[in-house]
Amino acid sequence: MLGEFEYLLLTAAARLGNDAYGAAMREEIESTTGRRCSLGALYTTVDRLESKGLVETWMGEATALRGGRAKRMVRVTPQGVAAAKDFYEAVIRLSMGVSWAGTRPGKPA
Repeated sequence: MLGEFEYLLLTAAARLGNDAYGAAMREEIESTTGRRCSLGALYTTVDRLESKGLVETWMGEATALRGGRAKRMVRVTPQGVAAAKDFYEAVIRLSMGVSWAGTRPGKPA
């Protein structure tokens, strides 16, 4: 099963699509969760996800805006999609019936 931060990275990469790279994923996570995210932790986790076959990475084109440096692009694999879906569904199942989870359509309060 995924860890929370792994799930956040997969979700950020999926939301960003073709624009998923370290700094953009970090911004997505920080703006959505309100929590700080270091690039070191992000790339360590991306490496771990890649070794598990849950993401693929490649070096994009170098840009003048980045001082000639290339971006390390990230794409979620089908295995990554399945792992994220499993994690999400487990959180939903575990959350059912707790006061902070609210109600879901078709479920009594």
